[in-house]
Amino acid sequence: MRVLITGGGGFIGAHLADLLRERGELGGRRIEALALADQALPETAGETAIRGDLTQPAVMAKVATFRPDVIFHLAAVPGGASEADYALGRRVNLDASLSLFEALAASGTRPTVVYASSIAVYGTDLPDLVTPRTPLRPPLTYGAHKQVCEILLADFTRRGLLDGRSVRLPGIVARAKTSAGLSSAFMSDILHALKAGETFTCPVGPEATAWWMSAQRCAENLVHAAVMDASRADPGGAWPLPVLRLSIGDIIDTCSARYGESRRGLVSFQPRPEVEAVFGRYPRLDDASARALGLRDDGSADDLVRRALGEIN
Repeated sequence: MRVLITGGGGFIGAHLADLLRERGELGGRRIEALALADQALPETAGETAIRGDLTQPAVMAKVATFRPDVIFHLAAVPGGASEADYALGRRVNLDASLSLFEALAASGTRPTVVYASSIAVYGTDLPDLVTPRTPLRPPLTYGAHKQVCEILLADFTRRGLLDGRSVRLPGIVARAKTSAGLSSAFMSDILHALKAGETFTCPVGPEATAWWMSAQRCAENLVHAAVMDASRADPGGAWPLPVLRLSIGDIIDTCSARYGESRRGLVSFQPRPEVEAVFGRYPRLDDASARALGLRDDGSADDLVRRALGEIN
C-alpha cells in the first residue's frame, strides 16, 4: 500500500506520520511507501518527500507520479490566516484541493481520500444540539472552503472516481505556542501555560465551551477513517469527530488537579467577543453516527490534557 499525507510536516500531519511509521500497516495491509507533501520536509530514510505546496504544478505532478492508494489531505492555510489573505486561502484550501481530487481521480485506481474538514463549517448561533441535520453556515472563508471541498469530494465519490470520507476536526491540542494564523491557538496555549506554571490571559471567559481533541487521538481517528466501512453509512459522507465538550473552567479545574491548585490563580480573562462568538459557544454535539463507525474522543478531560501534552499515548 502506498500512502500520502499532504501537510505532512504540520502539527497533525507529523503525529499522523509517526503513527503510520509505528504501525507499518493500514487496514491489515503493509505500508510499502509513505510520502509526505509539505513546504519543507527533512530527509527520512525510506520515505518520499514532496517539497512545495499543492498550488505548484510540479508538486501536483509528483503526487500523481507517486500514485497513492490512500491519501490523508491535511494541507491548509488556517482560519485566521486565510481570513486575512483571501487569495492565499482560496489557492491552498480550495483550488489546490480540487486539483488534488482531479489528479487522484485521473489515476483510475479509485484511491481512498480522507479529507480533514473542520467544525468551522457549522458557524455560530448554533442550536442547543448540533445534529447531522443542522444547517451549515460557516462564519469564516476557511469554513466555507472546507464545506465546498466536502461537497466536491462527495461528488467525486458518487461518480466512482474516489473513495472519499470527510471528517470534521474540532479544536486539536496542544499545538506549539507559535501557531501563527490559528484563531483557536489559545486552546493549546492555556494547556502549555498551566503545565509550566506560567500566567495566561484568556481571550474567552471561563464559561466558554469548545469541542476538544488531542492530536494523538486525532491521528488515530484519521487512520481509522481510512479503513472504516463508510460505504454502508454514507458514501462520500462527512462526520464530525467525537468530541469532549469542555469549558475553559473545566480545563482549569483539570490542570489544577493535575499540576497543583496554584494554577488557578495564573489565568486572567480578557474576553474578545469576536473570538468567543466563534470558539466559545459550542453546544452539545450529536456524534452518534461517527461513534458507530468506531471514531473516538479522548475519554476524559484528564486523559485529553495528558495526551495533548505528551504524558500518555
